[in-house]
Amino acid sequence: MLNAVWVAVIVAVAFWVAGVCAAVYLMVKAAGLMSQTTAAVARLCERQDALIDRANATIDRAGEQLVKTDAITASMDEVTANMAELTGRVTALAPLARVIGASAGSPVAKVAALAYGVNRALWIRWSGGRGSGGGGSRPATARLLPRAPATGWRRPALDGGRRDEMAP
Repeated sequence: MLNAVWVAVIVAVAFWVAGVCAAVYLMVKAAGLMSQTTAAVARLCERQDALIDRANATIDRAGEQLVKTDAITASMDEVTANMAELTGRVTALAPLARVIGASAGSPVAKVAALAYGVNRALWIRWSGGRGSGGGGSRPATARLLPRAPATGWRRPALDGGRRDEMAP
């Protein structure tokens, strides 16, 4: 028969077995958690390497852009110096431009323009009606007169939208 000591030992062994089973279960869960944590850390390391590579590429591109910006800045300094020189030259030529502008309406300028026009007209007439316009085959007077409208051309109407009939 079982006495109280044996019942106590059996109950203690049952609790001990239940405790060991719970501990084994917790260890298995902890091992799974540790393996998942290890995998997550490995993925983070891989992404970190890719992120560092992208950051290095961005830094390299920023360096290239800074070099280009330095080149543009140097070019702009050169443009500024050239503009200052040009401004000085234009300022030096301003009195001459005023004299030329004032003399454009003078009688000497008018006589020179008339002489040029007469010379040009005589040259066109003597060269057989061919000017220096580059066409070669068209008479110079054809350039001076307005062209006739093409056949079938319509004049825009001024009477509220009605149009003239087409030319025959």
